[in-house]
Amino acid sequence: MNFLRNNLANAFTLGNLFAGCIGAVHLLSGEYKITAICLIISLVLDFFDGFIARALKSNSELGVQLDSLADMVSFGLIPGLTMYKALEPFGNEIIGIYLPFDLKYLGFLITVFSCLRLAIFNIDEDQKYYFKGLNTPSNTLLIFGLFYATKEIGEYSFIMNNPLWLLIFTVLSSWLLISPIRMIAMKFKSKAIKDNYPKLFLLVGSILILLFFRWMGIPLVIVYYIFSSLVFRKQLV
Repeated sequence: MNFLRNNLANAFTLGNLFAGCIGAVHLLSGEYKITAICLIISLVLDFFDGFIARALKSNSELGVQLDSLADMVSFGLIPGLTMYKALEPFGNEIIGIYLPFDLKYLGFLITVFSCLRLAIFNIDEDQKYYFKGLNTPSNTLLIFGLFYATKEIGEYSFIMNNPLWLLIFTVLSSWLLISPIRMIAMKFKSKAIKDNYPKLFLLVGSILILLFFRWMGIPLVIVYYIFSSLVFRKQLV
């Protein structure tokens, strides 16, 4: 019984990793709906592994390391692969300039900076009730959400079908991951409403965006998340 209690959260973490591996394979083969489903599963498991660990008081150093390693695939490799796929049609040409390599490989800058972001998070003791920089799951939702909406619905094509915009977006995404900007984390220090205005503002606004825009609203929720964090940055401690 103790074994199950001590390792249940780790099982959820490994499930996150497993779903991320499957999602990455289907992303490369162009089966984006399956990748989307795998990402949803990874996000749910990633949320509940921490919740379970806290509830069962089974937090461990092993769990911390497993969480980052699993996130590196689900929320580090997948967004890099997404940008790889988005840049793939453009070969090595951008604004009339021909580079000695294909643009698609620059998409993996997102994977590199995701790795750096996860490593920084593991050794930064300040990020208990807020994030410093955009967390990797949010970054993945932003990138894959834009890509998926373009491929499946035809929205946001002005970004995803323009190599210059994609490269600018890649650099911005990479910077946000390691930026010093304080971002809202859904971790509650107290039950007092006045201490949780940023979280409530984010939660209510996100629900309204999703109700109005549905699937197209996922990238907008992340943009709203960044905006909300900037508005309430002085209250995030």
